[in-house]
Amino acid sequence: MTGWGVTGWGVKRWGTLLAICLVTGAGAKEKAAPQPAPMPVEDLRPEGQRWDSINFEDLPIGPVPAELKADAVPAPDSDAPVLPSEAESISEAIFGGIDRAFGAYQRGYYLTALSLALPRAEAGDRFAQTLMAEIYRQGLGVDVDLRTAIKWYETASKNGDARATFQLASLYQQGLGVEKDRQRAADLFQQAAAGGNMMAKYNLGLLYVEGRFVPPDIRKAAELIGAAANANIPEARYDYASLLLQGAGLAPNSAEAATQMRLAAEAGLIEAQIDYATMVFLGQGIPADKAAGANWYRRAAWGGSPVAQNRYGRLLAVGEGVERNLEEAAMWRALARRQGLPDPTLDKLLMRLDKETLARAEERAQFWPSTPEDSQPAPEPETPADSATPVVPAVPESPAP
Repeated sequence: MTGWGVTGWGVKRWGTLLAICLVTGAGAKEKAAPQPAPMPVEDLRPEGQRWDSINFEDLPIGPVPAELKADAVPAPDSDAPVLPSEAESISEAIFGGIDRAFGAYQRGYYLTALSLALPRAEAGDRFAQTLMAEIYRQGLGVDVDLRTAIKWYETASKNGDARATFQLASLYQQGLGVEKDRQRAADLFQQAAAGGNMMAKYNLGLLYVEGRFVPPDIRKAAELIGAAANANIPEARYDYASLLLQGAGLAPNSAEAATQMRLAAEAGLIEAQIDYATMVFLGQGIPADKAAGANWYRRAAWGGSPVAQNRYGRLLAVGEGVERNLEEAAMWRALARRQGLPDPTLDKLLMRLDKETLARAEERAQFWPSTPEDSQPAPEPETPADSATPVVPAVPESPAP
């Protein structure tokens, strides 16, 4: 078990960390500019699902009049107020009123959102410009058009939207729709970070670790990654925990590292689940608890990680932290092997397994996560309550990629 150290941090994670939680819309405090009539766009929603029952031309643009706010619109055939939807609640909280373009985007009515956002974007609304860019970048209701997306991101960035600046940096970082230019990406990450974008701070922190395109500065990296971690970005929590463990750029703090790793694990980050399992199993920054550690390995194994599948298989083979079960161990070994992770040590532990048990294990691995009998996902055992370590959430039937 001593060889199961916590994995390191660093720029090896670049390919998976350029994600953005885009929240778009027009600020309620912005002055509404005169708007041209929206371009006609076909409403593709079924008749029974046109929630607004209003023509595009009649939808409010800019600040929402008081009489159109969610709590002021009476329900059909009722004196009770209409309860706002989740999208409307988000818009209300952020913008002070229901933003119809944002609401349509959240509901998946992308053509409606495009129709509402276009005149506002052309009038200089940076939030609408970012929304336009996002729709074209992802091809939501329209063909993917990176050139148009980049045009709107650049315009929104010049108008001060840090979210657009971050997304533009990501495109230059990856060379999507533009010639790959990591120096340009680094400059844009700095600009977006200065504007308060937490994902930009995180990625800029990774650049300071790497020491390319910005001067190497591990202290600055720790500061930026820590800020992103405190903004609930799971990948940032994972990397910040590793910095805390190693004392890189800040004083070592194994207890805080364990907390950050746990929060990243609970958010579903498989790398964090594996490393937190190791920390709990070995007692790094948290009281040792082999059962809880095995449980976290099991969760990551169900998430598809070959490393976790192999480690959980070992624990099953020797009965550490979990009841000994050689058939289960052989199944997880087969799954890890399928992904290119052999383990001579586990092979030795299972070498005396009888042929019938081994055949059942191999068959179960072939059908996993279903079972050979009914092709339904195999049930997961209940997670025992534990006072020292939070209960691991139930494993989903179809783990997210």
